[in-house]
Amino acid sequence: MQAGISPGTPSLNTAIEVPDFFDLMPCSLWLEDYSGLRRLFDAWRGDGVADLRGFLLEDPRRAAACSASIRVLRVNQHTLALYAADSFGELAGRLDEVLRDDMFEAYLDELEQLWTGQGAFQSKSVNYALDGRRLDILLKGVILQDRETSWDRVLVAVDDITELEDARRRAAASEQYARGVFEHAPVSLWVEDFRSIKTLLDDVRRQGITDFRTFTDVHPDFVERCMSEIQVFDVNSYTLDMFKAPDKASLLGRLPEVFRDEMRTSFREQLLDLWEGRLFQQREVINYALDGSKLHIHLQLSVFCGHEENWDLVLLALTDITARKKAEAYLEYLGTHDVLTTLKNRTFYVEEVKRLSRKGPLPITVIAIDLNGLKDTNDNLGHSVGDALLRRTGEVLSKAIEKSSQAARIGGDEFMVLLPGIEEQEGNGILNSIRQLVELNNQFYTGPALSLSMGIATCRESHRLPDALREADMAMYEDKRQHYSGNGEDRRQA
Repeated sequence: MQAGISPGTPSLNTAIEVPDFFDLMPCSLWLEDYSGLRRLFDAWRGDGVADLRGFLLEDPRRAAACSASIRVLRVNQHTLALYAADSFGELAGRLDEVLRDDMFEAYLDELEQLWTGQGAFQSKSVNYALDGRRLDILLKGVILQDRETSWDRVLVAVDDITELEDARRRAAASEQYARGVFEHAPVSLWVEDFRSIKTLLDDVRRQGITDFRTFTDVHPDFVERCMSEIQVFDVNSYTLDMFKAPDKASLLGRLPEVFRDEMRTSFREQLLDLWEGRLFQQREVINYALDGSKLHIHLQLSVFCGHEENWDLVLLALTDITARKKAEAYLEYLGTHDVLTTLKNRTFYVEEVKRLSRKGPLPITVIAIDLNGLKDTNDNLGHSVGDALLRRTGEVLSKAIEKSSQAARIGGDEFMVLLPGIEEQEGNGILNSIRQLVELNNQFYTGPALSLSMGIATCRESHRLPDALREADMAMYEDKRQHYSGNGEDRRQA
């Protein structure tokens, strides 16, 4: 209904003109007189008004004049019940409470439809019952037959669509809430379409394949094809930050850079789970950000409820566990490495000796090493200088041995090199390489010279490894004695 509409006084003539079933209609009906509005429109046209909406927006009082020119002649019983009015008089006298607030735009639409010569109009608007209830309404009006010239009889039907609009608003609010949760979730969220993958798996099953793991072993290209068939519908804001992407288009256009290398193996495991009907999965995978950095990911995959038949909606939640993995790797490193020299530590050495004693490979050559003069350096030049000598020892040993061999710091100035599968002659070659690297190291560094005492031994039976370690240790101490004797020093100060 229109704001400020003037009530009219019902008459006997009016009652005769309107059929008796007017009061019995199960919807809200209003009989109104728009002749004053017609005269107002004619006057404005005469003044040269062409754009009614713009004209009304220039001065809101003009819209109020339109409302004042319309008279309500009659309403039916359903209208009184809908608007909580005891009588037509009460409703007519309190129209300003009914027609207010957020109905202006809809009213402009009604007026514009009439201005353009349409004999009927409709709009979706808001009214208020006399008890304060908000009413969402669908309004439809029509100029009655034979009144097209005068507009003095206009029938308006009002449908109460409050429940429908409330449901729509709830749905919109729910959608907005879900969208907000999706966009601002503190994890990477991907909404994907797996329909093509399901089709491919179903085709394989129809071919009589039952051992899908063997099938993918024989046909790795099938995994690649499935991977290429994934369609990504959407990702959230956190995903862009996590994968160093400026926008969604950039990320989705460069997915081969994100899902590569190690991801193929983990995706195959996803396929195996899907083959077995596991529509919720968790695993750790590796992806790559667009800047090339490696991301360790905890992945959760779930097919949306209600979409289990075709997998057309799949949610992937990716949690970045890179920092945790780095911390775990560092803790693991600390558990097996000496931080100062970066060589393996005593804990690793003890376990490795046990492993070699059980499994080999034979022969096993060992080199026992002691850093000469460390105590004297610490006492006279400070521990920082002594630490520098230890780090230099680590550099030498790291360069001298192959990856299959291990060098460990097993005490303050004591080191041990384990050379599995190495004969004594080759071991002596490695020992000589260490001596040469020490000489080069001393040419490169200033400060105290690096000096190592070394002993070597080889065993050809695993259970004799402890004997070889003792033999190498004794040879090292003999080399150390000769070093100090030649320098005229007391080895007990070393």
